[in-house]
Parts: sequence; C-alpha cells; structure tokens
Amino acid sequence: MPRRLMIGLVLAVAACAPRGAITLAPEAAGIGTVERIYVASNRTLQDSRQEGVSFGRVDVSVPPQRRPGTITYPKKGATPDPQTDFLVSDYRRFARPEDFRADLRRAVAERPRGDRDVVLFVHGYNNTFAEGLYRFAQIERDLKLPGVPMHFSWPSRGQPLAYAGDRDSVLYSRDGLARSIQIATEAGGGKAILVAHSMGALLMMESLRQMAIAGDRRTLDRIGAVVLLSPDIDVGVFRSQARAIGRLPQPFIIFTSGRDRALNLSALISAEPVRLGNLTDARAVADLPVTLVDVGAFSSGDGHFNVATSPALMRILSQARELNTVFSSDVAGGVGPLTQTALRVERAAQVVISPGF
Repeated sequence: MPRRLMIGLVLAVAACAPRGAITLAPEAAGIGTVERIYVASNRTLQDSRQEGVSFGRVDVSVPPQRRPGTITYPKKGATPDPQTDFLVSDYRRFARPEDFRADLRRAVAERPRGDRDVVLFVHGYNNTFAEGLYRFAQIERDLKLPGVPMHFSWPSRGQPLAYAGDRDSVLYSRDGLARSIQIATEAGGGKAILVAHSMGALLMMESLRQMAIAGDRRTLDRIGAVVLLSPDIDVGVFRSQARAIGRLPQPFIIFTSGRDRALNLSALISAEPVRLGNLTDARAVADLPVTLVDVGAFSSGDGHFNVATSPALMRILSQARELNTVFSSDVAGGVGPLTQTALRVERAAQVVISPGF
C-alpha cells in the first residue's frame, strides 16, 4: 500500500474516534460530584502552543451513573447529560499568577492537617486538554486522592501520529512545568507530590533536571514524592537526567509493565530494545534511589494506562496510604494496527513493510 494512502487511511480512522472536549454545564454541579482542579497550562483550548503559562481553576462534574475508571463524553449533537457525562460546571481564569497562588494557598489551608499536599499531575502523549483534565478528575473521584489537585496541561497535539511533535512540545514546556512545580511547593502546609504519565514523565524529568542545573534545590527539597507512571523515557536518558538532578526527591517510584504495547511501540519508533516504563529487570536502575513496581499482571487491552481502569488494582492502591498517589488511564491510550504501521513508516531511519498488509 502506498505510504500516503496508508497514512491517510489511518488519519481517517482516527478522526472517527470520539475525543474529549470541554462542555460547560453549570447545572451539572447539582447532579454530579464536583472535583475542583487547579490548572497551569501553556496550551490553548485548541491544543496549540502558547507563549507563557496561564492559570485557572476548573470544577469538573463527575456523573453518578458510570463505572469506576471510566469517562463518558456527551455524544456529538446530543444534549449533555449530567447523570452520565463528565462536564465542566464552573471555570475561573486568573489574570495574574499571584491570584492563582493566593487561591491555591487558600485551598491548601482549608484542608485538614495532614492533608495539605498539592498533587501535581502531568498527562502523557496524545491527550487533548479535556482528556487530561477529565482523567485527573476521574482519578480524584475514584481513588479519593489526598491533597489539593493541580494539573499541568502541556500542548500535546492530541493526535496518534503526532508522536514526534509531542516530543518537541515536551521540550517547549520545560520552563512552564518548572514554574508550576515551584508554585505547587510554595502553596504551604505540606509538600508537592508529583505524578506524571507516559511522555509526561519525560517532561517531568527534564524540568527537574533544569531546576537542578539552575541551583533551585529549595524547590527540589520541598517535593514530597515523584511517581512516574509507564514513563516513556529512554533508560540511558533517564540515568543521565537522574545524575544531573543529583539528590532525587524521595520516595521516587516508577510503575512499569512489560506488557505495555504502547511503550513497546515507542521503543520500536526509537530503535531501542526497551523504555523505562516497560522495564522488567530492575538492574538497569538498581544503583539509583528509585523503586520499580511492575504492574504488568494487572494489564488489560494494550496495557497502557492500565491501572485506573483496573478496579482491583485501584482498591489496592487506594489503601496504600504511603504512596499518596495513583495511576492514570487515558481514553487515547489505544494504539491500533493501522497507527502502528503508519508510525513504522514514519521512522526516518527505516521503512518497515509488513507482509500481507
């Protein structure tokens, strides 16, 4: 099949798949459970890059009629249903970073003592603004995370074939995330718990590395934990980042799965045998102060983002208070055979032809 035709077919199939979008419905606050998420972002609502970081506060209504671990969006052309759909019941954009800081500090101060951490979540590859936001709200609701939730939304293109573009957006976003981590650690009352998924883990490590090189140990030392979920990072790059950071925040937990097909595909695109997120042998990082947790036994589907959609594992983690964090799943995590073939073709170093395709 000619390359252009094959890629066009993939794009057509991808375009048919429903994607998350923000739907404002103030009345949903009286029906669903409202999760208030503080948001820092260097992307527009159209998922393109913007100069600088904007700050806001979003109230997400989590519908009562759904299975744990799932997210339902309004059907195209249909009236949103607060009983079944994730909706935004209120949104506030802060004109100045100082106003955002003040509001975040108030939210932290209103929490009971011992529950005043800021949990900062960074989404992964192929996520729209709405998908990352709603996924974090779902996790907040289902796993009852402690602390005040804060989401950093970087300008992923939200397209399955934009893998290289998303990597560039990670580099573009390092300053924005570093600034957001500083704000999270300065909120007072507790520490910042940093949680990043997939390619978002690469962004997290790059920002921590940048802060260490700049000598910002004050911020780094106020990080209460780092949790990388299925990190899409080259193992050698991770080791280099860890050396540059120096004293890693503790605890530093890496959740991996050898059955993560999305990361296996990432390894193929990168012409590497393995990614950090699908390590099954801890010896590659055994000399670093990190804890590897293999959750492959809980994998389902393509194995990527498997934790938040596994009720059994959700219950286990919700009882593990020492972790103070959770996994995430993503509606855009699935990578089908057409996309896999297209990404193989897009590799600059080699064109792979699958017999019988």
